[in-house]
Amino acid sequence: MGFLHKQYHSFVILLLFGFLAISYACECSDPPKPSTPPPYTPCPPTAKPPPPPTPSPPPPYVKPPPPPTPSPPPPYVKPPPPPTPSPPPPYVKPPPPPTPSPPPPYGKPPPPPTPSPPPPHIQPPPPPTPSPPPPYVKPPPPPTPSPPPPPTPCPPPPPAPTPKPKTCSINVLKLGACVDVLGGLIHVGLGKGYAKTKCCPVLDGLVGLDAAVCLCSSIRAKLLNIDLVIPIALELLIVCGKTPPRDFKCPAPQQRNPLLG
Repeated sequence: MGFLHKQYHSFVILLLFGFLAISYACECSDPPKPSTPPPYTPCPPTAKPPPPPTPSPPPPYVKPPPPPTPSPPPPYVKPPPPPTPSPPPPYVKPPPPPTPSPPPPYGKPPPPPTPSPPPPHIQPPPPPTPSPPPPYVKPPPPPTPSPPPPPTPCPPPPPAPTPKPKTCSINVLKLGACVDVLGGLIHVGLGKGYAKTKCCPVLDGLVGLDAAVCLCSSIRAKLLNIDLVIPIALELLIVCGKTPPRDFKCPAPQQRNPLLG
């Protein structure tokens, strides 16, 4: 019912609108009264509407750039091995203290020479008795010669001085580092410049012969092969400004006196 009531009201309203429209039409249909025509007014030119803006074409599709390829990680570099610590220098037993040279043996002075006995007294023969001899007066006996005084014993000649072996005038332990470098010249191949800096300052103040003797003593103390090391040591002495004898040989090592134990 409500729906039909609404339709009815709508129909009524439409009908009223229709009558209203007809009444306006009738008023217009009456002929107008003649009147002076209005002056001609040209119609304004119709403005042609501007053409609609041409839509700009869409920008061409630009393919996005490919994502950047990640650079490969740097190759793994193995870290260098830690430096191997150099082995400690071999323990060198310090040389035994030099044995004092024994005093020369006490020479017992020779006994004084025994004086020779005096010659035996020879009694002269009695002179021949002459016949009829005059009375013979016996001559006084000749004086008995006194024995010669015993000769004064002369002192024995001093024993010939034993040539003292040549020894080093400085402590051979000071040359330990120098001799180690000389050994390294053979086994490791160190340069002579390094040996010069180690040895020349220690040998300063020694003449060529003394420096050579000191190197011999230090090489023996280090228990090195003296036949291999001493030629290099003599070359080093020349580099240091020392001039050893041309035919220099290391003196024989001192031997302890067996009587002193």
